[in-house]
Amino acid sequence: MKKYIYIISVTIIAICILGVVNNVKKSDTVQTSSNIQNNDISNKKIEWGIKRNKEHEQPDVGSKNREILEKYDGICFANDEKKEVVITFDEGYEAGYTGQILDTLKENNVKATFFITSHYLNTATDLVERMINEGHIVGNHTVNHKSMPEISDEEIENEVMKLHKSMYEKFGYEMKYIRPPKGEFSERTLAICQKLGYQNVMWSFAYVDWNENNQPNIEKSKKLILDYTHNGEIILLHGNSKTNTDILDSIIKGIKEQGYEIKSLDEI
Repeated sequence: MKKYIYIISVTIIAICILGVVNNVKKSDTVQTSSNIQNNDISNKKIEWGIKRNKEHEQPDVGSKNREILEKYDGICFANDEKKEVVITFDEGYEAGYTGQILDTLKENNVKATFFITSHYLNTATDLVERMINEGHIVGNHTVNHKSMPEISDEEIENEVMKLHKSMYEKFGYEMKYIRPPKGEFSERTLAICQKLGYQNVMWSFAYVDWNENNQPNIEKSKKLILDYTHNGEIILLHGNSKTNTDILDSIIKGIKEQGYEIKSLDEI
């Protein structure tokens, strides 16, 4: 009888010990999973957009979006307090206007930033070389213009660094500014770009100028741009726009007449 009682007791103790061990393991697993989740960087896609304010006032870019951008050293304004404006162009392909754009910038002694893709570099190499030689900044717009939140860490690095390497091999030029394709980013993509040595540059003014087959009215476009000039403005224009090409000289002169200085990204 004592023998049976002993066996039962030992069995009960063993079951209790196993239960405790299993609980500890489950607890450890939950804790580890929780830690990983808390340390993950969000990949929630942010589609950059602006809401125009009153004339000559900074637009609403979304306080949370701006906070996330600036957390990783990104910018959407040059300087909140100073009457400074930065002009940038996105160049996915050459439509025959960039030569004239460069002529106008040179005539007005203005330095701009051109965000280019690999396609642009490979098909308009002479224009990229001219941008560099004339003191403009050439920025990274990635190899294939893919939405970065939709691709892996490795793909992002390839999209950024292959273009970076090509620019360095052709011209000995080190790019350091990047504009996310389609204006789409996430905390994850910002963190990766920062780790690669890049600063994300968004914008505080843009308008519908990219459709070559439906170009905006010249006078209306000129008025729109000049009416909404504001402190620290970063203007996004597309280099494939005939309207932009035709009004650029008037825009530059109009911005200066309003008392604003046109600066390069390096100067701010």
